[in-house]
Amino acid sequence: MDLIFRFLAGGIAVSLFSAIGELFKPKSFAGLFGAAPSVAIATLALTIAKNGPAYASIEARSMTVGAVALCIYAEVVSRRLMHGTASARTVTLAAIVVWFAAAFGLWFVLVRPVA
Repeated sequence: MDLIFRFLAGGIAVSLFSAIGELFKPKSFAGLFGAAPSVAIATLALTIAKNGPAYASIEARSMTVGAVALCIYAEVVSRRLMHGTASARTVTLAAIVVWFAAAFGLWFVLVRPVA
C-alpha cells in the first residue's frame, strides 16, 4: 500500500512541479522543481500517516538542514571551480567535508533531540 501511495503522491507532485517549472526560463528548472520537492512531499505524507505530524516535523527539519548543507557545498564547489585550477573531481571530493560539517553542525544546533 505504501508503494502505491508513494507512486501516486510522487507522480502527482512531479507533474505539478514540472508544470510550474515550465513557466520559468531556462527549461532546466522543470527538472529541478520536479525531482526533490515531489519526493520530499511523498515521503513526508507517508511519515505523517505512519508516525504522526510531530515525528514528520523532525524529519522535515532534517530535510531542510540537508538542503541548506547542500547549498553551502554547492557554493563552495562552484566558487572553487570558477576561481581555481583544480579538477572537478578533486574539488567535489574535497568539498564533501564541507557538506558533512555543515549538515552535522546544523543538525546538532537545530534538530538534535534534547535529552
